[in-house]
Amino acid sequence: MPSGRLSVVVTRRLPDVVETRLKELFDVQLRDDDTPMTREELVAALQEADILVPTLNDRLDASVIAQAGDKLRLIANYGAGVDHIDVATARQRGIQVTNTPGVLTEDTADMTMALILAVTRRIPEGLALIESGQWKGWSPTALLGGRVSGRRLGILGMGRIGQAVARRANAFGMQVHYHNRRRLREETEDALQTTYWESLDQMVARMDVLSINCPHTPSTFHLMNARRLKLMKPSAVIVNTSRGEVIDENALTRMLKAGELAGAGLDVYEHGSETNADLRSLTNVVMLPHMGSATVEGRVEMGEKVIINIKTFADGHRPPDLVLQTLD
Repeated sequence: MPSGRLSVVVTRRLPDVVETRLKELFDVQLRDDDTPMTREELVAALQEADILVPTLNDRLDASVIAQAGDKLRLIANYGAGVDHIDVATARQRGIQVTNTPGVLTEDTADMTMALILAVTRRIPEGLALIESGQWKGWSPTALLGGRVSGRRLGILGMGRIGQAVARRANAFGMQVHYHNRRRLREETEDALQTTYWESLDQMVARMDVLSINCPHTPSTFHLMNARRLKLMKPSAVIVNTSRGEVIDENALTRMLKAGELAGAGLDVYEHGSETNADLRSLTNVVMLPHMGSATVEGRVEMGEKVIINIKTFADGHRPPDLVLQTLD
């Protein structure tokens, strides 16, 4: 199938350089505004396109994919996570799914460390004092946070991002521990100066900071549930730059309000953009609007991967970032 004749529908606004390159290569329908498509618009796009370029806001469940037209042959996801796409149903329909892994590793790890520092050193509280004009000068007992050097950091999920967080934490003098579906190779553990815990329960009970870096799958939904959160020390901090569904957000909120956890740094939420009002009211919680991967470089590199996947598919070859199956 000649690439110039491929009909491509993009569901959200992408960086100009990415949209321009897509326009040069394919017959592309771009989004005029930066709002998510409705379910009806998604179905219409699936029925008219050869290729759909969705984002994490586009819920492509089995019922939506079942309505795809016969033309649709590729879902080239703009993002690494594919938990919003029913990959199995797509494959049954003969539709390939690709993603954009690897390009956001360093950006997300940077934001993880930023949240760790923001919570433990009470940076937002300090900013609020300055912005409100209430700061009256230095005091030896004001806004006392905690030193990160020497603290135990537990990393839940030791993939690319988890390992990048470990490297940064080492530079800050933290003691790095991790839990993962599979243990890393010994040489990797040695290079990262990290300790493996087969039992997640045993690890979280001993950590000063817990960083969530695992994907959202059926087996990780509420992996940090109420029981497991209660194992954490009252002085501990939890940070999540992965997926909000991994934490039972209601249980986390109750514990933070009750002083059973020292703080939290969150970039993702269980119900997407619907953030918990109780969480927003807490001074020991730092909340960001899913900014972990929000760099110009990262967003452009994501687009470049999408283009490579589409072009490779159009040329009759297997796309380099073909998603073979979802994680369980």
